[in-house]
Amino acid sequence: MAALVDAQGLIRYANPALENGLGVSRRMLAAQSLGHWLDCPAVWQAALQQVQRDEFSNKRFDCLLRLREPIPVQVIVGRTDHPEGWLLVELVEVSQQTRLEREEQWHNQAQANKELIRNLAHEIKNPLGGIRGAAQLLHAELPSAELQEYTQVIIAEADRLQTLVDRLLAPHRKPHVVGDVNIHEICEHVRTLLLAEFPRGLVVEQDYDASLPEFRGDKEQLIQAVLNIAHNAAQALQQRIAQGDARIVLRTRVARQVTIARQRYKLALVLHIVDNGPGVPAELKDRIFFPLISGREGGSGLGLTLAQTFVQQHQGTIECDSQPGHTDFRITIPLP
Repeated sequence: MAALVDAQGLIRYANPALENGLGVSRRMLAAQSLGHWLDCPAVWQAALQQVQRDEFSNKRFDCLLRLREPIPVQVIVGRTDHPEGWLLVELVEVSQQTRLEREEQWHNQAQANKELIRNLAHEIKNPLGGIRGAAQLLHAELPSAELQEYTQVIIAEADRLQTLVDRLLAPHRKPHVVGDVNIHEICEHVRTLLLAEFPRGLVVEQDYDASLPEFRGDKEQLIQAVLNIAHNAAQALQQRIAQGDARIVLRTRVARQVTIARQRYKLALVLHIVDNGPGVPAELKDRIFFPLISGREGGSGLGLTLAQTFVQQHQGTIECDSQPGHTDFRITIPLP
């Protein structure tokens, strides 16, 4: 929600979001004091004066927006280039602001992780080839099969690490192949793969919004992203699969006026991957997208990291809400 106000704090322009939020038309808001809607008159007046005097380029403070049910908002007062010195005032719901800050933190962390992984993988790759080659030469020189077992272990472990390094570098090696993508074709492909691997005890439900349009994207990357999340869910459901009541829901919806990485989009698709498993362990909730972090014994900790990388390459985001019995991974991707 945003408005342009004059030096007295009177509204000169209100955007549609502010109209909707206050339930008052732009015409009725014109020349009203925005401070009338804020439950902090002294702080509001002080912020106006400080920004007008150039003490701050912008001033932020928390306040309550006076509606039937007061809403906590962060108020941001900033300068503009308007000849009459009008100020730009933004009202951001605190819950939304928290989500934006968390999303930005995740994005920055993902970029740092990407650089770390790429550099680490290259540093490992070169000496790894030398170790394997030396083990092969030594293997050929050893006189007994008993001693050759040791070099076979070295070679096998070197190959295992090579596979891990290749997975780490995969998102940076493959070109981004863009074409028309139907999200429901992707979901059906993933559903088929899941049911082939877990034919008994698991139900994969479809809850699709048929109005979702096609969009431009990399189909293979998105299949891998959705599959990584859904496969993680299936593995977390092992106990329920044994009991015969495991369930994963693939749900698609259209979202309007979505903000991703502080950019506003009119339309976005939202894909929910919901399971009735035990939930993400509390100690991992803030780190599940970090590389090499896994809540499963024997897990590589790369599935969610790669999924996040692929979705971010489509200007999207992944969020997770989890409690025992209900885990919801939510992929949001902007639509044209």
